[in-house]
Amino acid sequence: MSTPQNKENDSQRNDGKSTTLGITPAISVAGPKPSDLIKTKELEDSLKMFDVFESEQELNKRMHILGKLQNLVRQWIKEVSMKRNMTESVAEQVGGQLYTFGSYSLGVHGKGADIDALCVAPRHISRVEFFSSFYELLKEQPEVADLRAVKEAYVPVIKMKFDGIEIDMLFARLSLDEIPDSMDLRDDMLLKQLEDKCVRSLNGCRVNDEILRLVPNKENFRLALRAVKLWAKRQGIYSNVLGYLGGVSWAMLVAKTCQLHPNAAPSTLVHKFFQFCSMWKWPHPVLLKQPSKVNLGFPVWDSRVNIQDGYHLMPIITPAYPQQNSTFNVNLSTRTIMIRKFMNGLSITHDIMLGKSSWDKLFEKPAFFRRYKHFIVLLVKADNTRDHLEWCGLVESKARILVGYLGRNPYITLAHIHPESYSMLKSQTEPNTICSMWFIGLKFTRTDFSIDLTREYRSFKNHVIRHAINIQALKGGMTLDARHVERNQLSHYLAQDLIK
Repeated sequence: MSTPQNKENDSQRNDGKSTTLGITPAISVAGPKPSDLIKTKELEDSLKMFDVFESEQELNKRMHILGKLQNLVRQWIKEVSMKRNMTESVAEQVGGQLYTFGSYSLGVHGKGADIDALCVAPRHISRVEFFSSFYELLKEQPEVADLRAVKEAYVPVIKMKFDGIEIDMLFARLSLDEIPDSMDLRDDMLLKQLEDKCVRSLNGCRVNDEILRLVPNKENFRLALRAVKLWAKRQGIYSNVLGYLGGVSWAMLVAKTCQLHPNAAPSTLVHKFFQFCSMWKWPHPVLLKQPSKVNLGFPVWDSRVNIQDGYHLMPIITPAYPQQNSTFNVNLSTRTIMIRKFMNGLSITHDIMLGKSSWDKLFEKPAFFRRYKHFIVLLVKADNTRDHLEWCGLVESKARILVGYLGRNPYITLAHIHPESYSMLKSQTEPNTICSMWFIGLKFTRTDFSIDLTREYRSFKNHVIRHAINIQALKGGMTLDARHVERNQLSHYLAQDLIK
């Protein structure tokens, strides 16, 4: 069987025509057969059963929230501008915009999904003010809850719940005196003279816009992506921070599939997605377009130039300048798990397309706690809700490092981290202590002897504690523990229905 790379270079088409929507010609430009349309209707019905579509009322609520946030951004920028001795009329003219990116902007968000937003400000508004005076303005809003600033993140962010909807808000200051309402963030020249943090913040919107521009049929892309996202979440492999793939990576893989099959129905695209991902010769990079020739001095992903880029295991390259690998966190264990999942998905969708199975089979949840006999339990504790939220976020962002340590142990063949966190049974926790847990399933090369994993635990714990101290995030009552337990000991930590 030929690989997708070989197929991409094959210019012979079903109708004798060649079409190029990405960097290479399509594999097939054939349109859907009647049976494909029936399968698509069945797929849509199955997705509705899993509640992935939002109602008109819920969508209107999101738009209302974004409108309120836009007004707050404008109000804040006006106030800061007037403190810079601008007149009120001039301060009103400088503008300031709120953009969205991620699943909401792509049109594939589900019920209760968060919103990724970007505050774009003119040159006289600083990042320090975003995390101080704007943060204080948000604190005054009755709709805002769970407000916290993560200034030290690779992409600094303000996190909150606004009227029950989770919002992640980034900040970018452009080298402009005013921010016009109709500004197109795809313009590469906007990046001139910007600091790296602003470029990274802009990247989400710029990548989103490029993805939508590079797919041949947006509605088919959206339905196929909804199916793939649901499948990935059900399979426990939807998490960039834990070393799997995040939303933008899944979107780019589906977009690539759409480019290779531009006229295919969504049901066919889902099947071809699994075929593509199963057969792709990783770490050969996935690209949606030729890299831009722009050179504004920002580092771009290029394994021919940058030695470190050559070590990436599953590179999926963002289509907007400066091009980056969106799967930087993938390690050997998580890549192995995902490739197995792709192959299983291909087998199931093959049967679905032949009428031997239904879409429900694709979306079945695997029994994680029955799959392994040995587990690492990561226990994260704090004395109050706010500290616990921050501490969990920090530990989760580092958990893939423990998976990496475990994966390098010669007696471990697989370390499989489950992305869901669990609350510990109340009977097992101290009063007034909040405890969350992550589980890592282990497979050993042999089981007839005892394996000491103390070194891996200690290295991981020291790394996390050092980082927490460096960013002044470690507080009294915050603890981190790791334990090696067998399946029959899981009942000390989880309710029986979860284990089953």
